[in-house]
Amino acid sequence: MSARIQPIARLSDVIDRYDAIISDVWGVLHNGVMATPGAQQALAGARRAGKPVALLTNSPRLPHLVADQLRDLGVVEPCYDALVSSGGVTRELLESEGAKAFYHIGPARDSGLFEGLEARPVPLEAAELMLCTGLFDDETDTPEQYRPMLEAARATGLRLYCANPDLVVERGDRLIPCAGAIADLYEKMGGAVIWVGKPKPMVYERARQALEMALGRPLALNRVLCIGDAFRTDIAGANAEGHDVIMTLAGIHGHQIGLSGGNYDLDRLEKLATNTRQRPTYCMVSLVD
Repeated sequence: MSARIQPIARLSDVIDRYDAIISDVWGVLHNGVMATPGAQQALAGARRAGKPVALLTNSPRLPHLVADQLRDLGVVEPCYDALVSSGGVTRELLESEGAKAFYHIGPARDSGLFEGLEARPVPLEAAELMLCTGLFDDETDTPEQYRPMLEAARATGLRLYCANPDLVVERGDRLIPCAGAIADLYEKMGGAVIWVGKPKPMVYERARQALEMALGRPLALNRVLCIGDAFRTDIAGANAEGHDVIMTLAGIHGHQIGLSGGNYDLDRLEKLATNTRQRPTYCMVSLVD
C-alpha cells in the first residue's frame, strides 16, 4: 500500500532532505493574476540555503517572456537559477523541422515562439504540421469547437506539436482551457501529437541539467524535490522521474478537495490520488517558507 500523503506547513520542514528543487510556475508562484503570497520568498530561502531552483513551466512562451510575465505579476525575489519552458523546448524542436510550414492554433500573443524560424505559419490547407499553443480565444472558445478543423488535419495526417500539455489553468478564480485540451481531443480522434512539457521526460532532463550546472556536480534523482499543483502534469512527471513532490492545493484541484481558506479534506485528496494513480509525497495549501 502506498504511503499516505504527508501534510507539511512550510518548505523549510523538508528542504534539508534535498539538494535541488524543480518548481512549477503557474499554480505555485502565481495564479495568472497575481503572485502567490510567500511562494517566491520560500524558493529564495531555499536558494540561500544552497538549494538551486529550476522553474519548469508548461507555458508556451519562451523563457525570457515567462520571466517578464513573472516580474509583471510581482515575482521579483531572486527565487530561481534557471527557467525551462515548454515553449522554449518546442522552438528547438521546430528548428529541427527546418522549413516545414505549420498551422498555428493559438492566440497571436504566442507568435514569439516561432519568430525568426525558417519555418513559417500558413493556412491549414498548406501546412505540413501543426503547432498548438492554446485556443484562439481561451476566454470564450471551447475545445469541441475545434473538432472540424482537427478532422481536416487528421485526414491529411498532420502531426501536432503541443507547446502546453495543460488541459486547464487557473486565471484568478476561473479555470481556462489550454493547448493540452486541443491536443488531447486530436489524439483521441487518432491524430499524432508530440507533447512538449510535463509530464514528459525531456523537460525534466533539461531542468536537471540546469540544476547540475548550478551545483557543479551530478544530482541523485531522490535528492531532487519537485513542487506543483496538478496531478496530470506536475505529480505524474515527478513520480515518473523518481522525484519526491510537494503538491500545492490552492490550484486547479482545490474545488475537488473542499479547499476553503486554509482547510481541506485530506481523505478526498487521498481518494483523488488513488483515482489518478499519481501520488504526491507532501501537500500544503500554498508554498511558504
